[in-house]
Amino acid sequence: MKLALGPILYYWDRDSMFKFYDEVAASSVDIVYVGETVCSRRYLLRFQDYLSVAEKLAEAGKEVVLSTQTLIESESDLKTLRRITGNEKFKVEANDMGAVRLVANKVPFVAGLTLNVYNPQTLDMLAGLGATRWVMPVEMSRETLATLLDNCQHKPETEVFAYGRLPLAFSARCFTARHHNLQKDDCQFKCLDYKDGLTLKTREGQPFLNLNGIQTQSALVYNLIGELDTLKSAGVDVVRVSPQGEHTIEILQLFRDCMEQRLSPAQALAQIEKLMPEASCNGYWHGKPGLDFIRSNPPAATASNPH
Repeated sequence: MKLALGPILYYWDRDSMFKFYDEVAASSVDIVYVGETVCSRRYLLRFQDYLSVAEKLAEAGKEVVLSTQTLIESESDLKTLRRITGNEKFKVEANDMGAVRLVANKVPFVAGLTLNVYNPQTLDMLAGLGATRWVMPVEMSRETLATLLDNCQHKPETEVFAYGRLPLAFSARCFTARHHNLQKDDCQFKCLDYKDGLTLKTREGQPFLNLNGIQTQSALVYNLIGELDTLKSAGVDVVRVSPQGEHTIEILQLFRDCMEQRLSPAQALAQIEKLMPEASCNGYWHGKPGLDFIRSNPPAATASNPH
């Protein structure tokens, strides 16, 4: 399997983003997705900046994919989309059907997870339009994925969102701005204050959802590092790590060490839990409620001292 780093879903300042991608260039990741996928008001990095980042990552030996915005709301969004899909060097991750239309039968592309592919007929259609890889919807289970792939006539590579807060929904309304009693068009870029989003808790104080501008995420962190064997057996070719505010490079290395059997799944899970902004969940992969966490590789029991 290959290891991928997804696009940054949060709004970080310009210097932090350039520094982050310098570190990524020196990491062991195979594939890097770059680009703004959440909100067009996050423009500290412009299209040319992302191209410059992509060039540096490609020079470091990474496969680079330019990701498109998920929710297109204006003519300026459409203009940016056309520039991304019209680039002549890097593969594109199409995150809505408008992007698919612009790349279909023209260049190979990645079908993003927000295309919501749930059946073999849709996947075959996208493969026929030029999709060489698709990203499975986050709520799909291992069993459903295996059945879908078994019934496909043309199988592109399968990528799974394997680490990070789950992208659950998008809205035309900005929830972070609303939290601060601001209008979306006058948000004062409050997302910059939350490098991992803004956690929403229940009245009992339990983490429930994570607000990230117009995107709603899970509060818990989807974590499949203990499931690499089952991912491989289900036909997964690429596992994706979603960047977080701190420790992303260490998390990528833990995935690499586990993939190459330098760490057992239990060891990798124990180490990664120290680096996470919130507790793990993986219920969707097991066909359970998303908030659940099923520990498939529990650590071996320690023998008690008879004395």
